[in-house]
Amino acid sequence: MLTVSLFDEGPPPPCPAPFNMAAYVLAHAADRPGKIALSVVTPRGAERWSYARLEAAVRGTATGLLEMGLVPGDRVLMRLGNTVEFPILFLAALAVDLVPVPTSSQLTAAEVEKLLPGLAPALIVQGTGVAVPDDTPCPVLPASRLHDMHDNPPADYAMGDPGRLGYIIYTSGTSGQPRAVMHAHRAIWARRMMWQGWYGLTEDDRLLHAGAFNWTYTLGTGLMDPWSVGATALIPGAGADRYSLPLLLRRYGATIFAAAPGVIRQIVETDADLHIPGLRHALSAGEKLPPAVAREWQDRSGTGIYEALGMSECSTFISGSPSNPPAQGSSGRPQPGRRVAVLSEETCQPVPVGTPGVLAVSKRDPGLMLGYRGAEAETAARFSGEWFLTGDTVAMAADGSVTYLGRDDDMMNAGGFRVSPLEVEAALTAHPAISEAAATTVEIKAGAEVIAGFYAAETALDAADLDAWCAARLARYKCPRLFVHLDALPKGANGKIRRKALREGWKGHGT
Repeated sequence: MLTVSLFDEGPPPPCPAPFNMAAYVLAHAADRPGKIALSVVTPRGAERWSYARLEAAVRGTATGLLEMGLVPGDRVLMRLGNTVEFPILFLAALAVDLVPVPTSSQLTAAEVEKLLPGLAPALIVQGTGVAVPDDTPCPVLPASRLHDMHDNPPADYAMGDPGRLGYIIYTSGTSGQPRAVMHAHRAIWARRMMWQGWYGLTEDDRLLHAGAFNWTYTLGTGLMDPWSVGATALIPGAGADRYSLPLLLRRYGATIFAAAPGVIRQIVETDADLHIPGLRHALSAGEKLPPAVAREWQDRSGTGIYEALGMSECSTFISGSPSNPPAQGSSGRPQPGRRVAVLSEETCQPVPVGTPGVLAVSKRDPGLMLGYRGAEAETAARFSGEWFLTGDTVAMAADGSVTYLGRDDDMMNAGGFRVSPLEVEAALTAHPAISEAAATTVEIKAGAEVIAGFYAAETALDAADLDAWCAARLARYKCPRLFVHLDALPKGANGKIRRKALREGWKGHGT
């Protein structure tokens, strides 16, 4: 039993070298070429991809990218919709040491334009209807051209140092500017710690992830990890919703179901039959799953649901699992192979068990980011000694169980996406009639939170007009779902807006 909040059961097996992330993910194309790697499932039928077909499309696309003149290290900005070409392009770039940069298709052209100077992409791949600025510093390839590359001769995998840069993903920063999180090829090897530390994943599983292809949660949990172990990934086709997902789980023999808490809540709010023969358990990540929702899922489905805690910089590293269920009220325990501590803000040393502190991950973790691209000072600020500071406040019990208590900043969570209030506030205060604004999450009913935009103006403004104003400037998931007019915003003695006071005040305001 622990006396201080430090969990370490030994390091994970070292990543092989030389290494390539795409070669690792698709290794089972050699020993089970005919097995179905991916099914895009709908109530009307399924589009199936064998391991052999998937690898051929990836390596053929990699050849096509090289024939365009791209060279190792070039960044490929992915502006794609919910399509199988998303993971194919991602792996194709990695296969030949290009650097894929997946982004949400919901980003506006203005938001994408802000990314370009710091990223300096060599190519942008654009799906139909996905926003790209009119003036770009590099070629823009229509996504329709990708399919033509599938039948190219296969490119050789570029093998190298597992610690070299593999891919970049964006996360909201506390400054209001998106941060480019750089991950190494070895990040996929680190995800092995989730196989039994969270998923209970085997090669015989059929894992259905409720997210879209172009969400990084889906990309990792729903695709890369099942393929790495030789399992089958099931992704719902366009139009799947709370009513059709239980049907898809039954019809296509899902053994594991993964979703964001909001999706699980929407499903249990229906009267759908949740008895799903063959389903062993469900997975939840992205934000806290309300306990009442978890209990109803378990009562109606007869299966457990296991949560995970993580972040873009290190994916999930604390979780419950079928073989190690979480203690009641906790998010679970550090996965085997992780070195995790709860630190004092003053000394950056582990605190006694049960004492709140800052959650930290050891710099030795192979899944930890390489850093923020173009932000060396901000990268350095997140490290102290051997530790990466997550910004989450937690408490660790004597058995290693971790209970989430909140964040040390005002970052918001919208359906699993981290959102900086500063981004939302900048969009609101750009409105000519708004003198000042604040954004925070508020609870609209038990277990359901939304982003709210509080604003000061001479008179209340039309909510539909404000919604359209924000939608033109922000990805849809960042836009407030309700707008609240105030004569003035609450501020502290230093003049800073008190977002906590807005949240507390809303509790008595209601809808």
